[in-house]
This record gives sequence, structure tokens and C-alpha cells, in this order.
Amino acid sequence: MPAFLRTAIMLRGCLLAACAVAAPTAAAGDAARIDGVFWQPDAQTLRPRGDWHRLGAHTLVVQWTQAGEHGFVAGCGTAPAAAGLPDWERIAREPWARQVILGLAGDYDETRARGGLAALGERARCLVEHAPPVDVVAWYFPVEIDPGWTDAPAMAAQLQALPRPLWVSVYDNHNLGGRALAAWLREWLPADVGVLFQDGVGLHTREPQVAAGYLEELRAALGRRRVRLIVEAFRPDPAGGFRPATAPELAAQLRAYPGERVYLFEGPHYLDPAAVEALRRELRRRR
Repeated sequence: MPAFLRTAIMLRGCLLAACAVAAPTAAAGDAARIDGVFWQPDAQTLRPRGDWHRLGAHTLVVQWTQAGEHGFVAGCGTAPAAAGLPDWERIAREPWARQVILGLAGDYDETRARGGLAALGERARCLVEHAPPVDVVAWYFPVEIDPGWTDAPAMAAQLQALPRPLWVSVYDNHNLGGRALAAWLREWLPADVGVLFQDGVGLHTREPQVAAGYLEELRAALGRRRVRLIVEAFRPDPAGGFRPATAPELAAQLRAYPGERVYLFEGPHYLDPAAVEALRRELRRRR
């Protein structure tokens, strides 16, 4: 048995990472429960620091540990900057990283990532062998899936070779609807791979109430424990690129998912301590 698969088997048991228990019944006006935040490592965020635990976050989802040729763990790829590698031992002690869903090999460019699945699968072996000293509860393959990618089913072969528990992320910029998206995923996605659904609110693709409907359709088809929600904590910036969502914007988004356990995208770029405190205040207000 390959060593990287032995590593996967030694992970604490559950079909998917941080297995969900049934969510408590939500009262009117409740907001989603923030279980974790994403971190998309780049040269500007090699030392992630924040107060995300004050929102309830205890899980860090690392988007990738290699992006293109840039490696964020020793032994796999080239460090992206003179500052070196992330300080993983300090990260492991942070209250918002008590457990980690660790991203494998991806690319800053989505088209390149989708065109290089076999190479990314091979790089994943190195990354599993050289996993940083954090409490890895699952793995994440950071090639994002949407139904406009007609070759996406070819990804299944690469996913079969990766360690478990394993998650992928899915979005729907074509607005097929939750039922059609779920049916498409059922055709080819391995049944033991979890789905992190991007709500699309940050890009103004849909309203959060519509995203909630997607979530229910996906769970009805794929299983409740197999689907989690990514809440996009950004908005388009008229000046170009993206800006952090305001506290009222993000609070309204979270209130559309009462009782859900969600991951915010993304901590280091969009949720600095001031934004965290503003969101805490906003969530304490009654609607």
C-alpha cells in the first residue's frame, strides 16, 4: 500500500471531514454557524493571522499547499517569496485552526488547473507525504467544478487515487438550478467525495435564498452529510477585483442559512480583525 494512502487511513475515522451531526433547529432570525474559514495562500498571506475564532471558526480550509510551481510546504515546489514558508507550527496552535482540511495541488489559473489534472494528481502524492504539522482531518482537491466545464467528469479518475476523507468545491455560474446540478454530479463524482458548494452571492450570481435552495437539492440527491456550504465574504469592486463584503451584507447572507454549518471564503484577504468585530456586532443586532 502506498505511504500516502496509509496516511489517509490513519486519519481519525469518518467518511467525510468534520462529520456533521444533525444541525439544531434554528429559531427565526438565527444566522448560520461559522465552523471555519478558507485560506488561499499566496505571497501576501504567508503568515495568516486573524480573529476568526471570535465568529466560531475552528476549522481552517487551506485552498492549496502548492499552486503552480509555488509550494507552501517543504519538499514540494518552490517557496513563493523570500519570506519562506508559512509558519505551520504557529498556525496549528491558533484557535481557528484546531482542525484543518488541507488543500493539495492546484493552480492560480483555473484553466491551467483543469488542463493539468494528471500532473496535479501526481503532485498531490508529494504533498500528502510532506503534510505540515497541523491536525489534518481531511483533504481538499482545489480544482473547482462547475457544469460549464464539459471535461469535468475526467476528474473522477484523479479523485479515485487521492486519500480520504476528500472534498471538492462546486459552483454554478450557469444557474442550472440545484436539482440539475445535483443530477450532473451524481453521474460521475465518486460517492465518497464531499461537496463544498459555493453560494455565488459574492459574485452576484444569485441571492442567498436561492443558494439555500441549491443546498437542499444537493443534499436530497447526494446525502446531507456529504454537502457543506461556502459563504462568499467578498463582493465585486467597481475599481476592479474584489472588496470585502460589508458587515450588513455578510450578516444578511448568513441569516439566509439558519442553523447551517458554513465556511467563509476567505479569511486573510477579506476578514481582518476590524471586519470580524463589525460582523459580530451586526449579528448581535435583531433584524
